[in-house]
Amino acid sequence: MRTKSIAVVAFVFFAAACAGPAETGAEYPGENITFVVPFSAGGPTDTVTRMIADPMAAALGGKIVVQNVEGAGGTVGAGQVANAQPDGYTVLMHHIGMSTAPALYKELGFQPLADFATVGMVTEVPMTIVARPDFPPEGLAGLTEYVKANAGTVTLANAGIGAASHLCGLLFQAAAGVKLQEVPYQGTGPALTDLVGGQVDFMCDQTTNTSGQITAGKVKPYAVTTPSRVASLPDVPTTTEAGMPQLQVSVWHGLYVPAGTPPEVIEKLSAALTTALADPAVVEQMAELGTAPVDAAAATPAAHRAHLEEQITTWAKVIADAGVRAS
Repeated sequence: MRTKSIAVVAFVFFAAACAGPAETGAEYPGENITFVVPFSAGGPTDTVTRMIADPMAAALGGKIVVQNVEGAGGTVGAGQVANAQPDGYTVLMHHIGMSTAPALYKELGFQPLADFATVGMVTEVPMTIVARPDFPPEGLAGLTEYVKANAGTVTLANAGIGAASHLCGLLFQAAAGVKLQEVPYQGTGPALTDLVGGQVDFMCDQTTNTSGQITAGKVKPYAVTTPSRVASLPDVPTTTEAGMPQLQVSVWHGLYVPAGTPPEVIEKLSAALTTALADPAVVEQMAELGTAPVDAAAATPAAHRAHLEEQITTWAKVIADAGVRAS
C-alpha cells in the first residue's frame, strides 16, 4: 500500500514537472487578451485603447477584447485588474489617474507600484480649456477675469474626482487664484455633451475628445496646456502664450498587468506595443486628435515605471495643497 502511495505521489510530481508553468512566453497568447479601460466607452482613454488594440493583437498573433469597467475615477477597473490572474490575459489601460489615486483615495484597494507591473507608456495627450459656444469671455486672460468676477455662478465641468479633467481644473483654479463651482459627471462624454448644449460653462478636456468639437465650432477654445501648439489645432494658443504659463499638464496613458506576471509575457506585450505605436495608421489617427505616440524609449516597462514613480510624488503635493479627497 505504501509503495502504491509513493508511486502516485511520484507520478503527480512528474506530471507537474512535465507540465511546467501554465504559460510560457513562447506560448503566449493562447487565448483572447482583455484590455480593461476603467472609463466609459467613447472617452479619451477608450479611444486611445482601441487605436492600439488591433495593431497589438496582430503583432502578438492573437485577439484583444476591450472591456469598459468604469467607476470611482478609474479605481474600480484598476482594482479589477490588480486582482486578476497574473498571466498576461488581463491588461489595464490607465491614464495620469494611476499616479493621483494614492493621494486622492484614503482607502484605495490597490497600490500602483506594488500591485502592478508596467508594460510601457502609450501617449501624452494635451489638455484643452474649452467653453460653451456662447460663453462671453474672450481669450484666456478674459476667461480668468470673468470667472473670478462670477465665481459664485460659473460652472466648471469634469468627469469626476480624479479624472484628468478634474486635475486640470484644479490646476486652472490654482493658477487663476479662484475657487469655482465644479460639476462632476460620469465620464467626459456626458460632460462634453452638456457643454456643447450650454448646460455648463467650461471645462478642461483632452484633445482626443475636443479636437473634433473645436474644429466644428461646437465649443469655444481658450488654450492648450502644452509648451507647443497642437498641429491639428494651429489657431489655439498655448497657456504660456495666453498668459498662464504655470498651467502645464498632459495626460499620459500606459499599459499595466498584475504584479507577478511572467517577465517574458510582459516583454511580448511591450514589444507589441512598440510595434503598434510605430504603425502609420496609429500615428495618423493620433495626429488627427492632437496627440502622438511616445517614442520607443518611453514605451518600455522600466521607463514607464520611472515616470509613474515621479508622477505619484508630483501629484501628491498638488492634491494635498488643493485639499481634495475622493469620497
